[in-house]
Amino acid sequence: MKIARVIRFIPYFIVFCVLPSSSRAQVTSERLLHSSKEPQNWLMYSGDYAGHRFSALDQINVSNAATLVPKWVYQTMAGGKFETTPLVVDGILYGTGQDDRVYALDARSGRPIWQYQQTLPVDIRPCCGRVNRGVAILGDKIFVATLDAHVVALDSKTGNVVWDATAAEHAKGYSFTLAPLVIKNLVLVGVSGGEYGIRGFIDAYDAATGARKWRFYTIPGPGEPGHDSWEGDSWKIGGSPSWITGTYDPATNTTFWTTGNPSPSNRGEGRAGDNLYSNSLLALDPDTGKLKWYFQFTQHDEHDYDATQVPVMIDDGDRKWMAQANRNGFFYVVDRTNGKLISATSYAKVSWSTSKDATGRPVPDKAGAPTPDGNRVCPGALGATNWMSPTYDPQTKLFYVTAREQCDIFSTAPQPYEAGHAYYGSAYFPNDDTQPFWGALRALDPATSKLKWEWKHTSPTWAGVLSTAGGLVFTGDAEGNFIALEAASGKVLWHFQCGASVFSSPMSFAIDGKQYVAVAAGSALFAFALP
Repeated sequence: MKIARVIRFIPYFIVFCVLPSSSRAQVTSERLLHSSKEPQNWLMYSGDYAGHRFSALDQINVSNAATLVPKWVYQTMAGGKFETTPLVVDGILYGTGQDDRVYALDARSGRPIWQYQQTLPVDIRPCCGRVNRGVAILGDKIFVATLDAHVVALDSKTGNVVWDATAAEHAKGYSFTLAPLVIKNLVLVGVSGGEYGIRGFIDAYDAATGARKWRFYTIPGPGEPGHDSWEGDSWKIGGSPSWITGTYDPATNTTFWTTGNPSPSNRGEGRAGDNLYSNSLLALDPDTGKLKWYFQFTQHDEHDYDATQVPVMIDDGDRKWMAQANRNGFFYVVDRTNGKLISATSYAKVSWSTSKDATGRPVPDKAGAPTPDGNRVCPGALGATNWMSPTYDPQTKLFYVTAREQCDIFSTAPQPYEAGHAYYGSAYFPNDDTQPFWGALRALDPATSKLKWEWKHTSPTWAGVLSTAGGLVFTGDAEGNFIALEAASGKVLWHFQCGASVFSSPMSFAIDGKQYVAVAAGSALFAFALP
């Protein structure tokens, strides 16, 4: 057994070229704190701790975006959805591919430096594809969380494994699909697997050794506050995963994470109560994992309305906000100092809620609950948006999000829990409306929650959004187009046909004074720049 394990985790890497000397620079926690001072680099999943996915680079702008051309393309040679947002550090690009590939490229040319391939067991149980959304970096280590529920540290120069930590039993449905978040000397990850009746958690690992420093269970156990929001023993298999990268406020030393649906996702019978902390925004102490406060977006969810969208920090004078366009169709603004709701306004068609409580929070309408015969509800099971990243532009002060207009028919039926098997307790079907489903890029004003503009896609898309100081927003579509729009108006300025659907969120970087914009589509990573 020991020999097999050693063989299993010997990294597969190939050295293709000499690593540039600039890559030897250490990525300190101080550099991460001040990532905005390095616009040429992209040091974490969302670009900064605030989750803005905004680039301060402006070489590519509204006056010249129409002339963008592809500069290089890197092929992962893998099938399935390609969802990575790469990092760029001092001229080296670090990204992930399907099936937990990790690679380092020369960001000037796209030429490979090394590649690591996690050896995955045959009995992994990913819900929604064998995907990985990216890596984190600290010092000379690259951190990746894998489909078999491991957290792995790789040497940034060679791709060799430095340490490997097992977080959970993959055979029971636990997995990781997100990009980790590094805070100080800790590597934070949230688990996937809410479709399998797991008990969700957020972990922190020592970046130097891989030792687990704390775990926060997203479902309270006996004697813990919120435990009584679950009926009987339903908390043991209640889901509530946290499968999208969080954000961090260094001023208050608070990290913010969002959680997914309770299990079974579309059947509330047997798990009566609000089902904390599913579909919630959690404010945690990153040093200890202790909960400071929470805000639940959807109580007792019966429509798979995961709240796993990046929580975006916005400062407006003395006001400290957290903004999120939720899968349930409402755009929320929350006071991030205390978790109090400021506003909740629909940004897509909504029928699951027709009223709000005294705080202004939407309340589920019993008439919208799934039934054995089926009940038409909006948004549909894929949500008014999903995991794809939004962006906040501090210049326009607008929040841009990929939206989906679709209603579905939800039905429900009893289902016994069986470890490692899908646990939905339901089914959903597209409705029979004569109008086709459609999607849009929407620009929302967090101060008023009003829609400023929208640009309609031909069909719903799974692409995230990037904004830049050049007055641009970039996104993609299901038809394979990568698109640049004017941030102030939504006017399309340029597009490029990538040949396959975009299932990723773009980013930007610069080398030797030249700005690039990168996006994953199909099985390829594209980098664009001016001629």
